[in-house]
Amino acid sequence: MNRNRRKLGLAALGATALAWASAGAAWAQAAGPIKVGVILPLSGGAGPQGQHVTQAIQAMAALINEDGGVLGRPLEIVARDDESTPAVGVSRATELVGQGVAVILEGWNSPVALAMQPVIHRAGVLDITLFASADAMLSGEGNPLAMRLNASNTQGGAAVAQVIAGRLKARRVAFLTENDAYGNGTQASIEAELKRLGHAYEKVAEEKFPFTQADFRVALTNVRAANPEVTVAINANEGLGMPAILRQFKQGRVPGQLLAALGTVAPSVISVAGDAANGAMGVDIYFPDVEPFASNPVNKRFVAKVQALHGNTPDKFMAVGAAALQMWAMAASELKTLEREPVARRIRGGSFQGTVFGDVSFAPDGQLQSRTHVFQVRDGRIVVQK
Repeated sequence: MNRNRRKLGLAALGATALAWASAGAAWAQAAGPIKVGVILPLSGGAGPQGQHVTQAIQAMAALINEDGGVLGRPLEIVARDDESTPAVGVSRATELVGQGVAVILEGWNSPVALAMQPVIHRAGVLDITLFASADAMLSGEGNPLAMRLNASNTQGGAAVAQVIAGRLKARRVAFLTENDAYGNGTQASIEAELKRLGHAYEKVAEEKFPFTQADFRVALTNVRAANPEVTVAINANEGLGMPAILRQFKQGRVPGQLLAALGTVAPSVISVAGDAANGAMGVDIYFPDVEPFASNPVNKRFVAKVQALHGNTPDKFMAVGAAALQMWAMAASELKTLEREPVARRIRGGSFQGTVFGDVSFAPDGQLQSRTHVFQVRDGRIVVQK
């Protein structure tokens, strides 16, 4: 009798557990996927890079969904094209807010990101900036809860200045600078760091250009006449502008070393520039096949997923997009909420283990703390300098 009662009790418990599981699954299905907004240039000069970053974010979403999603719900990526234009970016942000996204990953170039930032914040949606490196992004004016993964103008400028003063010991410096918040801010940071280092140098040429420019022959003729030891190229248009600079620098037989600003020479840039990229130097924060990334199991899984889904190997831009989604998902899952403020507070000033970048931390102002690596392009490949 007792044995029969025990069997009946266990059966009842099993039925109850099954009912709860079915109810939970039904609730998750009813709640639907969590929408994640992505706003990047998907057309124009920076379109290829924006498309690749979107693919990387989709690959990370697939990995997160394989592991159970966020709060038991799958992620759905909703991507929009900002066309590298501030007004379009604002329109796309408003559109995504209306679609009920939980978070927006945005910010290829600084003017567009700075225009979108206050719009997204006023709408009460969590906003994570990927690449826009203007220092104003984290000033708190547009968004008191701002976060950014790419290095800031100050961080990137300091890294470039250290190459000029340390590795190259160059005294005659020329600048090819994108004439906007990103370009001018980066050049100012480079010069400020050179001054801080006590490195005496002469600015022998300074050429400014708009984001959309692709013909630098006149500017490079002026640079060549100045006979620089190093020419610093600051151009966020990796799909059009930076490959053009690499080709025209080589064709114009400009003397000295070409040194690119942080994160502006990726494998996609090299593939467009061809042999003209060989010899160029730069600095960056991620390389898929270089330590400490090559042996990181999380990074290896991410690289494999991108290759399986899209047939290419992720560069720094793609890794940044994926890591942003990954760390947001980590914070939301840990706190068991999608609410903007607690998730933002968890990320800003917080640390995360087991990311695409390894173990990382954010400064209290929302800036990811990252290590930079110096590289040179050789035989069409990025070779990290020791």
